[in-house]
Amino acid sequence: MIYLKTKEEIELLRQSNRLVSRTLALVGRNIRPGVTTAELDSLAEEYIRSHGAVPNFKGYGGFPATLCMSVNEQIVHGIPSGYALREGDILSVDCGAFMNGFHGDSAYTFAVGEVAPRTRELLDVTKEALYRGVAQARVGNRIGDISHAVQEYAQSHGMTVVREMVGHGLGRSLHEEPQVPNYGKRGSGPQLKTGMVLCIEPMINLGTRNVIFEKDGWTVRTADRKPSAHFEFAVAITDEGPDVLTTFEYIEKGLPID
Repeated sequence: MIYLKTKEEIELLRQSNRLVSRTLALVGRNIRPGVTTAELDSLAEEYIRSHGAVPNFKGYGGFPATLCMSVNEQIVHGIPSGYALREGDILSVDCGAFMNGFHGDSAYTFAVGEVAPRTRELLDVTKEALYRGVAQARVGNRIGDISHAVQEYAQSHGMTVVREMVGHGLGRSLHEEPQVPNYGKRGSGPQLKTGMVLCIEPMINLGTRNVIFEKDGWTVRTADRKPSAHFEFAVAITDEGPDVLTTFEYIEKGLPID
């Protein structure tokens, strides 16, 4: 079942998602060569809890940490560890928080220092694919319009789209219907209606789209070990157009976080 949110519920979702946005910025400001992903995870958990929220990934299905932290060829669901970041790495940080009865969920892939030119292009293309997907999140369109926009843009740059993991609805539950694939046909899938809230989250690979599920039961990586990037927004469908509840401005414009 797809749950439609009221305007009041969307504002509560905005609060949860803006906290996630600020948490991602805090993590980003502490990314540097030598810092471990476990150290960044602890920083995020303390920040989320200090704002009266709960890290909603921790314990979800048994996941052991606050953040999913996926390095280089890891696509999603990487577990924070003692791995020390290196110059030239990329780090996908997926963050969630639960407050006021609603979930927040967003992801951003950070460059650690200077990265290879093609890797930088991967980050830029994945983020632009997200924006193109969001532009299709309008009343009367269908899920496939979002999916196709993401796929078409990524593939036009010689990159591939992960198919095993998808975006999703968001609300009182972390994962709600409908699913939001990053590939598909225009005009297919459920129709978008006022009050739907979707997590649109392109996962784009530099090489093959094939993936490997690691033995830890969580980490998913590229089969050819080439880099992968992941960006995610929570978006409300409104009569006025897409309303992005998360923001990258704290990261990219250096807005202050409390």
